[in-house]
Amino acid sequence: MKIVIVDDDPLVCQSLKLMLELEDDFVVIGTAGNGQEALNFCKERDEKPDLILMDIRMPVMDGIESTKQIKKDFPRILIMMLTTFQDEPNIRLALQAGANGYLIKSTAEKNMTQQIRALQSGSSVFDETVVQKLVEPRADRLELLTDRENAVAERVAQGLSNKEIAEYLFLSVGTVRNTLSVILDKLELRDRTQLAIFYLRHKK
Repeated sequence: MKIVIVDDDPLVCQSLKLMLELEDDFVVIGTAGNGQEALNFCKERDEKPDLILMDIRMPVMDGIESTKQIKKDFPRILIMMLTTFQDEPNIRLALQAGANGYLIKSTAEKNMTQQIRALQSGSSVFDETVVQKLVEPRADRLELLTDRENAVAERVAQGLSNKEIAEYLFLSVGTVRNTLSVILDKLELRDRTQLAIFYLRHKK
């Protein structure tokens, strides 16, 4: 099985490579430090990977966007998300992008080879904590927001910039930026795009 490892930490790439190549039927044909490099690898190399182990948060292009683009152009390539993030928005976005599996780094090392072989055989592979996130009913976290935070979130969902929100709500840009950071933390979201999607889906 030909594998590409995508992670912005070179030590993670190297340790995974060493571990996987202990198996006779696994060969790591490349590593990449971000999603764009992974996409370029698939486009430029004649030898395509059978499987990509993909981190989520990386510079230049994150793993979710990379997964989406790779799956669009190379649907037969299997992609396993291998990350520290176990929040529901990231999980759902990864699955929507076409990921075939989702593992948490802290628990994946114990049976990584078995999980890869399960994926290769056609099974979807998900960490137990990921499954729990997907099946548990979601609390309406919007109730955690203050009136100001809710107002900022609403304007983000409308597509306004920080400057436009500041002018609309008579706040400083710095206050809007800080408020947005608090909102993302409370709702366990990664960026304003996720916030906009979350708000539009869950607002009453």
